[in-house]
Amino acid sequence: MNCLLLEPEEIASGTDSVRIEGRRRRHAEEILRVAPGDTLRVGVVGGRMGSASVRRLDPEVLELRVVLDDRPPPKRALTLVLALPRPPVFRRLLSTIASLGVERLLVVRTARGEGSFWQSRVIQPGAIRERLLLGLEQARDTMLPEVSLHRHFEPLVAEALPPLLDRSRGLLAHPDAKQPCPHALDEPLTVFVGPEGGLLDHEVERLVGIGFEPVGLGERVLRVEPVIPFLIGRLSM
Repeated sequence: MNCLLLEPEEIASGTDSVRIEGRRRRHAEEILRVAPGDTLRVGVVGGRMGSASVRRLDPEVLELRVVLDDRPPPKRALTLVLALPRPPVFRRLLSTIASLGVERLLVVRTARGEGSFWQSRVIQPGAIRERLLLGLEQARDTMLPEVSLHRHFEPLVAEALPPLLDRSRGLLAHPDAKQPCPHALDEPLTVFVGPEGGLLDHEVERLVGIGFEPVGLGERVLRVEPVIPFLIGRLSM
């Protein structure tokens, strides 16, 4: 945890004092090993960042004096469209995606995606938010990416993606693409990453038909978990 995140309702109007319990208090005590007088980096979810001095730490409560005088880092102008992977992988990826500063995440079921994945608890709003917050804590950020779930491929392609492509460049990560993935792009992007089993030909054709450019990441076929940071890093640097 490089930034302790506070919920907006924890910041009481007219006071700079905050009381923290549960996981965050335990982390501050057991991992960060804070003591009264120490200073922590803090932020309010969806708001400003700053610092907090430790007023009190006991087995139940961490009490902080908070000063919010800084802004979170800017988001990348990047929308990620992701075929829902296996639930344990998706759970880990959420934190990675948040830490990388992705602005928007669209999750979709494709033809080779398992329907049972959509019954998992990991796609519940509370579970998604929990994992995203862990990524923000790592990256010293406060702004959650916008997340939407799409259980059907065709409505996503017909309705949700065209407006995004009107204002961004669309790239489709595809192992058979002849065009190598570009790098260090300074423009808004919408990036589609398919399932580990790959997209069907008609799905690729449908995406290309609305403006996505198939791009490759080399000769190796990678699993989705390493692809996300590799791809975003290449596009950003």
